[in-house]
Amino acid sequence: MAAAEAAEAVLGRQQEQREEEEENHGHEGSGEPAALNGVVVSEKLKSNNLDVKITESELEVEKKGAEEERPRESDSNILDVSSDCPRDKHISIQRHLADLEKLADLREDEKKPCPLCPEEKFKACYSHKLHRHLQNLHWKVSVEFEGYRMCICHLSCRPVKPNLVGDQTLAKMGAHYHCIICSATIIRRTDMIGHINRHVNKGETESRFITVRAPKSSYEVVKESATDVQVLPNHSTPQKTDSYFNPKMKLNRQLIFCALAVLAGERKPIECLDAFGATGIMGLQWAKHLRSSVKVTINDCNENSVTMIKENCHLNKMKVKLNIKEEDNDETVGDGEENSDTIEVTKMDANVIMHLRSFDFIHLDPFGTSVNYLDSAFRNVRNLGIVSLTSTDISSLYAKAQHVALRHYGCNIVRTEYYKELAARTVIAAVTRAAARCNKGIEVLLAVALEHFVLVVVRVLRGPTPADDSAKKVRYLIHCQWCEERVFQKEGNMVEENPYQQLPCDCHGSMPGKTAVLLGPLWSGALFNTGFLRRMLLEAVQYGLDEAQPLLKTLVCEAECTTLKHFSTHSPGDENKQEECGVYIKTPNTSAESYLVHGKRKSEEVLRSAAKRQRAEHSAEHPPFYYNIHRHSIKGMNMPKLNKFLNYLSEAGYRVSRTHFDPMGVRTNAPLVQFKTVLMKYSTPTYVGVQAEGPVHLPGEIQVGEEVPAAAEIKVEEAELAEDGKSGVTAAMFTQSYPTHCAAD
Repeated sequence: MAAAEAAEAVLGRQQEQREEEEENHGHEGSGEPAALNGVVVSEKLKSNNLDVKITESELEVEKKGAEEERPRESDSNILDVSSDCPRDKHISIQRHLADLEKLADLREDEKKPCPLCPEEKFKACYSHKLHRHLQNLHWKVSVEFEGYRMCICHLSCRPVKPNLVGDQTLAKMGAHYHCIICSATIIRRTDMIGHINRHVNKGETESRFITVRAPKSSYEVVKESATDVQVLPNHSTPQKTDSYFNPKMKLNRQLIFCALAVLAGERKPIECLDAFGATGIMGLQWAKHLRSSVKVTINDCNENSVTMIKENCHLNKMKVKLNIKEEDNDETVGDGEENSDTIEVTKMDANVIMHLRSFDFIHLDPFGTSVNYLDSAFRNVRNLGIVSLTSTDISSLYAKAQHVALRHYGCNIVRTEYYKELAARTVIAAVTRAAARCNKGIEVLLAVALEHFVLVVVRVLRGPTPADDSAKKVRYLIHCQWCEERVFQKEGNMVEENPYQQLPCDCHGSMPGKTAVLLGPLWSGALFNTGFLRRMLLEAVQYGLDEAQPLLKTLVCEAECTTLKHFSTHSPGDENKQEECGVYIKTPNTSAESYLVHGKRKSEEVLRSAAKRQRAEHSAEHPPFYYNIHRHSIKGMNMPKLNKFLNYLSEAGYRVSRTHFDPMGVRTNAPLVQFKTVLMKYSTPTYVGVQAEGPVHLPGEIQVGEEVPAAAEIKVEEAELAEDGKSGVTAAMFTQSYPTHCAAD
């Protein structure tokens, strides 16, 4: 009896505690089972000790049953997304399959509906069929995250379009997933997996839209050119709110650094701007290597990117100078008063900061096209400063989306064999027009078009006269769609009666209909400045930029239109020469002296005249466009090696070089007819039985070449080639063992 009284007293206290909790929290309907249980237990407790033990076990069972029945009460309802408790999840999110089966109550032999499907889609059935349904339709296609399974749901959770009525409404509701983090509803499983991965990369692992920055432990430290930067795990495939870091753009960053180093050697100090900082890797490299020669400003409009730039500055032991507003209210983070290791970080729109301040060097690297920032870039850039821009919208520039190129650049282009150079000239034409609107002209220092980007570096020349001279070099291009011969339209405003006469080919006379298309407007001037490229190569050797050196050597050869073997070498007595891989590099003394600017009008005039003289020297020598040797190969003939073919063209009296735009491209001033003639002459038959077929086409090719002579020298060369061709035909008819080029020699 004493044990019974003690148990009754304990149960009475528990009942009082439950009632107090119910009154405090205001739970409705939960007091009745407790009171009922209390009455039942009190009646049983009056019997004996055995009854007391049974009632305690029953109480535990009833508690577990109540906990299991709670989810069943909300089978047809979706939990409140806006609740403050982050543990409330949708009923489709469970840990085990057994938890999902408990929602359907498979213990009784009755027809039960599916808790995740409406009645119209899946009717009530017995437990064995419902078990297979839950396992195959919901559980097997679930998405797992941290021990939870987000099963597929067919309830009416997603909003339905208003124009859908009747049966279409039920069909269009479809299956979907509920995100465990943000409670979003997503239809496809692959999209759900990507959605969860984006949450993880951003550090959003708590539910109810709680957005936090990723912890520092999740950052990755990347080192490039002795500069350390912290990047997010998704730095290669970021979202709109993330910082972007592409390791494949290392060559682009090295080329821009070399251009800035050359400008820093001309005048000190210079103010340079990285308008789209992202992680700040480019500005950090400028400040770390060039030191007091530059005053670096890194800008970005994203707050997370600005925070990451500051952290990367501290990681590289750089001081941060905050200048958010236009006024010079500077806040220096760090000890000391030295300005050589100080980087200014701003959070503005790129157009705003370029309108507010003047810079000597501006680099634009937005996501996609950069035409939206050209007007503000040329508005306040200083005279003889440099503007470099990287365009990554290669789908439009490489003529895959021609309507986008027409919309962004106002240029009509098609896919050609020289599409990369066409893209570079398209960007330069847009830059020229933007500079001309600000009464500024440009001098193209560098134009590179590779797989992932198009890089253009130009020098700014103030004044209406340079602006007019630059605007005149924007012309249309006549492109033959049959033989792919091309020529820039002649300068002038008069309309020609037959524009096809400007083309060196005769396709329009031999083919019916229209054979040519008008492309452009494009930049028709030179793409390279040889002196500037040589100084860039010197800086690349000095700072050990290994990836940029081979490309710069190719660009120097392409600018001079010569092969690497005939790369211009200097006399042994030169003091400033430097040998690198058999190539002598020298900084021209004239350009070094002329680019020393002290802000006086007289020095600017001297510099402008020197730039004009240097520009006139190189623009007259640089032949536009190139030919692909594989594109114009002859069927059944083996082409000569590319280096040998370059020697053959050079021996024929043409200027020739390789090009970085195409590894099998040849830049030459020879017309396409003469290009094919020399290629045919030095090609050998593939099979011995076909040897007599090769030279048969040779007289015809030369005859076509004689119809369209380019100059008096070409006529003499054609006569020599014709004689060689006839001797080759004779040798091929009588001797089968010697190839054609040996007989000609």
